[in-house]
Amino acid sequence: MATKLTRRHQLKYKICISGAADTGHCAIDAPEKAEEMGREIARRGMVLVTGATVGIPYWAAKGAKEEGGIVIGLSPAASEAAHSKTYKLPTDYHDVIVYTGFEYSGRNLLLTRSADAIITICGRMGTLNEFTIAFEDQKPIGVLEGTGGTADELRDIIKRMHRGPGRVVYSKDIKDLLDKVAAEIEKDKKGRVNNRYV
Repeated sequence: MATKLTRRHQLKYKICISGAADTGHCAIDAPEKAEEMGREIARRGMVLVTGATVGIPYWAAKGAKEEGGIVIGLSPAASEAAHSKTYKLPTDYHDVIVYTGFEYSGRNLLLTRSADAIITICGRMGTLNEFTIAFEDQKPIGVLEGTGGTADELRDIIKRMHRGPGRVVYSKDIKDLLDKVAAEIEKDKKGRVNNRYV
């Protein structure tokens, strides 16, 4: 007989922040917005998942950790030494870093599939790769518009691909976007019985 789980026993939502490592092409306030998004994720008791890299994901991780949140990173490197020395990626502001050894493209697949939802902030080609993986997997995706790069191109890209809207929600407001993303995750959770969709 199934027992009802109390809130403290429920799994936390895992939110992946996908965005540009090089923020030079982003809106000038995109790093600040990423940091505030990390803070808001932590305030809501969600877990932040990143590509364990610099730029937008790093700023989000900083915000989440400074707010007392949990941050998990998935690295393209096979070891901490390779992560730091070969890829020159940071290890701070993360509770756990998983060293996948799958380079960037393999890491992107694991990163998006390990999260309950993806939030796109600014971005370049790697962010677009993470977006298309999540889109094909029918994951909830939030797009923080007004941050530049990929995030501000996605509405038009989706329209021109003639594949329907997917499960993509948009907003220029951080709290509003997280509300919309959480609502999409809830649809997934309510559609499952004993870990199977009904």
